[in-house]
Amino acid sequence: MTTQVVVVGSGYAGAGTVKAFENEIGEGEAELTWIAEHDYHLVLHEVHRAIRNPAVESKITIPVEEIKSDDTDFLQGRVVGVDTDDRVVETDDGTTVEYDYLLLGVGSTTAFFGIDGLEENAHQLKGLDDAKAIHDDVRAAAGEATQSDPVRVLIGGAGLSGIQTAGEIAEYRDKHRAPIDISLVEGMDEIFPGKDPEVQGALRKRLEEADVEILTGDFISEADEEAVYLGGGEAEAERLPYDVLIWTGGITGQPEVADVDVEKDERSNRVYAESDFTTSDDRVFAIGDASLIDQGDDDVAPPTAQAAWQAAEIAGENLARAARGAPLQSWRYENKGTVISVGEEAVAHDVMGMPIATFGGTPAKLLKKAIATRWIAKVSSTGRGLSAFGDM
Repeated sequence: MTTQVVVVGSGYAGAGTVKAFENEIGEGEAELTWIAEHDYHLVLHEVHRAIRNPAVESKITIPVEEIKSDDTDFLQGRVVGVDTDDRVVETDDGTTVEYDYLLLGVGSTTAFFGIDGLEENAHQLKGLDDAKAIHDDVRAAAGEATQSDPVRVLIGGAGLSGIQTAGEIAEYRDKHRAPIDISLVEGMDEIFPGKDPEVQGALRKRLEEADVEILTGDFISEADEEAVYLGGGEAEAERLPYDVLIWTGGITGQPEVADVDVEKDERSNRVYAESDFTTSDDRVFAIGDASLIDQGDDDVAPPTAQAAWQAAEIAGENLARAARGAPLQSWRYENKGTVISVGEEAVAHDVMGMPIATFGGTPAKLLKKAIATRWIAKVSSTGRGLSAFGDM
């Protein structure tokens, strides 16, 4: 009987693995079933563009039929259970799929860290519908606001997603001359925490030029329908009122992974994986944000698009190798730099081959566009990639 391989997830990890597996596997060696909640791949690192302009949807969503080969079966559905004893995956409509090898690439969900009222009152940015909901709320609130009583948009978390979200809302404000005040709140002492001070400073400069208020050094401790509260404890919490609240402050594992019988981090529910993507169950592989991939010296791969792209190449090959009983390859993440958009502007840092450590302007903007274009072309076609260039 032909080896049955199942890949779950249509993000960077899932889509990239499918492409790599199809390129590696020989005829008749294995059959691939691809399961995902959506029938498209979302270019997630550009989803913030849809906050400003939802029409960009057609450029950042790629139908799975454009990605997979005709030999790969696609099943749309959300995985709700994995039986590792019987090696069966179950979806939300009751469909079951048997596997010999399974790869979990389901991504992550937003971590709210137990902050009272935050999940109930805040938007998150983990998908296309989230971006469009933020757009709709900002637009509706701005339609009722005045210059003397502007919309108050508050973004919690000044990592990559928070910074790019602030930039897009600022662009929307300027384009429509809308009365909107934007505040970016970060509990650490600086935005883009833990990164080089040079890139932190460059991002701060561009956010301030975009008239985004930056508040650092106090964590959000509570939220209600009208305000968030900073600090607390022995000191009285500072109240910050808002009209639209967005939370981008962290990630955790998807709920469908919780009951899979493989070793996971108890706090985040993300699956422990070796450098070849195998887990404590040798029939289950894990990749992307759903996993904690060993990189040696007690380090794990970062939960970034760049890491998922790199890992997917080897993960797809390893699934094919597993199917034919061949040795698996190890993978090590290679940081090729960071490029972050702030509306129409961008900041690039530590990009391989570039003589300047941190730069902005036209070179950074073109680089940001080129990265997205290259990925779209890789999983779909050069034509689709080039058509998206102007909107990235």
